[in-house]
Amino acid sequence: MVVGAFPIAKLLYLGVRQLSKPVANRIKAGARRSEFFKTYICLPPAQIYHWIEMRTKMRIMGFRGATIKPLNEEAAAELGAELLGESIIFLIGGGCMVLEYSRQAANSRRKEEELNETLISLQTQLAELSLTTETLSAQLREVNRQMLSFPVPTKK
Repeated sequence: MVVGAFPIAKLLYLGVRQLSKPVANRIKAGARRSEFFKTYICLPPAQIYHWIEMRTKMRIMGFRGATIKPLNEEAAAELGAELLGESIIFLIGGGCMVLEYSRQAANSRRKEEELNETLISLQTQLAELSLTTETLSAQLREVNRQMLSFPVPTKK
């Protein structure tokens, strides 16, 4: 069994993605408890998300120019914590995808370089064989020329 064939990188990426959910949950819980996180990190994105969502729903239903009331602080903190957790999971998943892409690109580049090296080696061997063939052909012509220069013995 080949040890190098085991996809360690894929296993590590899977582990990171599995661990990202509990990490995001802990960050969300910390964001709910911390007044700084609640005020400056969770509430503004939650209010913006709520405003965009309600504005879109109102336009779909045909209401134009209706004022949208902001969420209360508790609901906004909850929504903000959820948005924070989901964005963390999204960023970790996106990071894993970027790492996998770069790993695959490096493997592809390495294989292409190996193929190019093999092609260059074969071309060099072909040139050497062609030169050897030309040399042998010239030697054969010289031997034929020398054979023709000798007198042919006559039969008695």
